[in-house]
Amino acid sequence: MTILEGVLIILGMFVVTFGIRFCLYARAHKVVLPQWFDEALVFVPISVLSAIIAPMIFMQDDRVNISLDNPWFVGALLAFVVGLWRQNQLLTIAVGVIGFYLVKLLAS
Repeated sequence: MTILEGVLIILGMFVVTFGIRFCLYARAHKVVLPQWFDEALVFVPISVLSAIIAPMIFMQDDRVNISLDNPWFVGALLAFVVGLWRQNQLLTIAVGVIGFYLVKLLAS
């Protein structure tokens, strides 16, 4: 792939993404959503992120692995506990990553 092809692909993706969003936002002030629907939209990012991350945490070698030798599971579990306890995003991420790497280090 040449540089020109790469630039054209990126520009094409920009046009499609911007076009779809512009059409939706341009009509947004004309559409009134029900209150319950508007409140439910708050949970969309959390749901999407969970759907992306959950298979990575619980699946290892094409099977479910919920044990302490699974570094993804240990990191997620530690991050979950620290997140509930301290409610500090940076600390939660740091503890999860450190837990992940400690299990990886000990397993090798």
